[in-house]
Amino acid sequence: MMQAQLRIGERSIGAASPTYIIAEIGVNHDGSVERGLELIDAAAGAGVDAVKFQWFEADRLVGDPNAVAAYQRRSKIDDQRAMLQGLEIDAAGMERFIQASHDAGLDALVTVFSVELVSVARSLAWNAWKTASPDLVHRPLLEALAEDGRPMLVSTGAADLEEVRRTDQWFPEAPIAFLHCVSAYPTPESEASLGAIGSIADATGRPVGYSDHTTLETTGGLAVAAGARLLEKHLTWNRSAEGPDHAVSLDPEGLTRFVDFSRRAREALGTGVKKASTIESDVRSVARQSVRAARELRPGVVLAASDLAVKRPADGLEPWRLDEIVGRTLRTTLEPDAPIREEDLA
Repeated sequence: MMQAQLRIGERSIGAASPTYIIAEIGVNHDGSVERGLELIDAAAGAGVDAVKFQWFEADRLVGDPNAVAAYQRRSKIDDQRAMLQGLEIDAAGMERFIQASHDAGLDALVTVFSVELVSVARSLAWNAWKTASPDLVHRPLLEALAEDGRPMLVSTGAADLEEVRRTDQWFPEAPIAFLHCVSAYPTPESEASLGAIGSIADATGRPVGYSDHTTLETTGGLAVAAGARLLEKHLTWNRSAEGPDHAVSLDPEGLTRFVDFSRRAREALGTGVKKASTIESDVRSVARQSVRAARELRPGVVLAASDLAVKRPADGLEPWRLDEIVGRTLRTTLEPDAPIREEDLA
């Protein structure tokens, strides 16, 4: 299935475009606008295309504060509401993030977690929406975000393909890309399931990327080789800091290496079209074999198989034409091992 193209800001996302890379700052600002601004600068230095933040109000988002994921408990979190309250950034802070991102030449993306926040979020200059994996089934939230026409990146962690297909069918005209994701923090390399990138692309016809929750610097490049058109990777100021996401994030140096390897993977992937390359022309001409005279041949001879040999280089007729050469009349004298060309034959 031909994949649709998508644009975020001035950047295109698709098979013929550079890989679009997002630094997920998320809540790794620890509730500090100043730290968030520092992370934007670090992301720009790492060579990404965009940064992403999370916008929530803990009281709106959390019904049962004791419902804490295992990876959060490992970070000594036992009250989800209290944890998120310490990580909230208000609209004024988000506006500063957007301006700083644009000043750094980056697109600014946000994950909005509650329908009630969408109206104020839509009043700001975000370049695109990114939805969290658990909200793949939250149709009211997805519809509210899609309504203004900005691109929407939809994560698919902990979902089956039929759920992804159903969400895709809700928005036949909306500019959407899906992100393959495994909602485990961290995700072991053996569980990354990067082959799912292709199955999502086949099922939806949309650009597909990878939201990476491994702690590795190489999975981005592997995802690109598996067909990912965009990547998302968590960025932190300190992987040892307390908080829900620091341990599964890369520091600025690690993100720089992640970006470099992912860009190299995209370059190595090429156009995806199998064709002879210019850099192969020398080997092609020298190492391929062609039809040649097995002995001295005189004009007027009707060529038999015994008159012909196949040897290097490729300056004669190609060997797949042997059967059509047998039985034709030679027009010129050929020395042993001379190439046989079309103009030599009657």
